[in-house]
Amino acid sequence: MDILHLVDRLEELFNQSRPIPLTHSVIVDEDRFLDIIDQMRISIPEEVKKAQQVSAQKEQVLAQAQNEATRTLQQAREKADLLVEKESLTADAQRRAAQILEQARIEAEQTRIGADHYALDGLLGMEVELERLLNQLRNGIQVLEQKQSPAGEPAARPEEK
Repeated sequence: MDILHLVDRLEELFNQSRPIPLTHSVIVDEDRFLDIIDQMRISIPEEVKKAQQVSAQKEQVLAQAQNEATRTLQQAREKADLLVEKESLTADAQRRAAQILEQARIEAEQTRIGADHYALDGLLGMEVELERLLNQLRNGIQVLEQKQSPAGEPAARPEEK
């Protein structure tokens, strides 16, 4: 299930909750709230899997780029060897071989840079989304903790006890 959908459901549950008079607290349906939290616990690892897939795709693109560069370099060397065999074209063959090798190096570097940008963009987007979701989750926890404590004082978190 999409994590954003779950966040929307959590917000909808909060908005449907009944306010407690003279406080900033509301009464939340515990079963529905815990159900959404459980679904979020299931969905977040899926988001992490997506990030891992993007990383794996980056590695695959890099490997393909390296293979293509190696193949291009090999083809360039073969072409250069053929050109060098012709005595009258030796100087021209060396110049052309250098151009081919440089072009192959440039293309390989451009492919690697493109793959890095693609992976980085995907990972940064997921990082922003996960940070936003984590902030929303923390805000929801804080609101619920405040609701549970007497006189609106924040309840002690389990790690603070």
